[in-house]
Amino acid sequence: MRRRLSLYSRIGLVLTGLAASLLLVLAGIWLHGARQGIHEEVEAASRVSEQWLTVLASELQAAPAERLLAVVRPLGRIRANELQVIAADGSLLYRSPPPTYKAGRSVPAWFAGLLQPQLTPRQLLVGNLRLVLQPDASRSVIDAWDDLLALAGWALALLGLLFVAIRQALALALRPLGLVMQALDRTGRGRFDTRLPVFATAELARLSSAFNGMSDRLQVAVDDNVRLETEHELAHRMQARLEDERRQIARELHDELAQGITAVRALAGAIVQRTADQPALFSPAQSIVAVTGEMQDGVKAILHRLRPLPGAGFGGVLEQRLAAWRRQHPDIALQATLHLGDAPLADELAQTALRIIQEGLTNVVRHAGASRVELSLTRHAGKLQVSLADNGRGCDGRPSAAAGSGFGLAGMAERVADCGGTLAFTNPGGGFGLLACLPEQPTTEEIS
Repeated sequence: MRRRLSLYSRIGLVLTGLAASLLLVLAGIWLHGARQGIHEEVEAASRVSEQWLTVLASELQAAPAERLLAVVRPLGRIRANELQVIAADGSLLYRSPPPTYKAGRSVPAWFAGLLQPQLTPRQLLVGNLRLVLQPDASRSVIDAWDDLLALAGWALALLGLLFVAIRQALALALRPLGLVMQALDRTGRGRFDTRLPVFATAELARLSSAFNGMSDRLQVAVDDNVRLETEHELAHRMQARLEDERRQIARELHDELAQGITAVRALAGAIVQRTADQPALFSPAQSIVAVTGEMQDGVKAILHRLRPLPGAGFGGVLEQRLAAWRRQHPDIALQATLHLGDAPLADELAQTALRIIQEGLTNVVRHAGASRVELSLTRHAGKLQVSLADNGRGCDGRPSAAAGSGFGLAGMAERVADCGGTLAFTNPGGGFGLLACLPEQPTTEEIS
């Protein structure tokens, strides 16, 4: 029921209820005054009636009983008193008739109990007879009941009018709330350019100012989100384009340069075999074989860095590349701990992890001056954690794009963020370390 009532109706009912409570208090005060008034009225009437009967009794003191009865019978009820004549033996000789005013009427017992005064009858002796005046306030109580019914009717009518007036006044005073609700609905539907006018009422003016300020902040936040999403989409597309370029370059290197170097080495090898007795040709041919071998190793290393790494064989390929790195840098001890589980990694996740490790190891060689490197890959609870730490000279950990392979710490941070992960730089024991946490299921939506 409360949910179906409008705010205006609820406030109107509350104020009307308060007014009704005040009227009930006033009704209680009125009942108390009415009780006192009835008591005083009946008491005064009884006193006057007693004085009149006293005078009458003094005149008829020696008269016979028939004369007294003949005098009091025409009197009937004496004001608000019932008159009884009782003989010396206690028998009732006369009782005045019931009242004719509002005859047959009665009031509820609870109301009579509230207003009926406690009055004692008055008695007079006239010879052998006893006159009894019994006060009767029933007619006054009926009058009070009729007055109360009339007042209650007027009170109910006034309360109804009060409720309607309060509801209309609230609807008129709070009409701007309808504009506020419309503005909130439009804002909820994404119309963050919605603004409220400045209302004349001070409280509503503050509400309007607060809403407009909130809308301004929401608009700025939406613009920032759009800009970030655009930048994120651009970075993602650039990264995809870079991967495509890497694949194409790797294919060109393998198909064109690597095959040409192989052909040159084969020709030089053939010359070496046929010119063993010609030192002028034999020695240059051997040099060509050695140089082309180094070129082949360099091309292979470049291909390893450019080719996408399949997630299914990540562990084995990573071991091979770490072994090659150890051979190239025997003066740096590399300790690797891999806990990758049995399930294959996603290709993008494997690529990101490999780039992070490659860039980290490149930074160790170029900048750290370290003698020991510790690498840890742990796969747990749907996340891949990459930790790389050295005992070198350390740095401030600020991203830089100057490190090798064009990736750099800035590119590393961008790639990790693109995967929905986190990247932190530490200085363990004075060296430099990085800690990347990559979720297997990206947490950010990629805009295609």
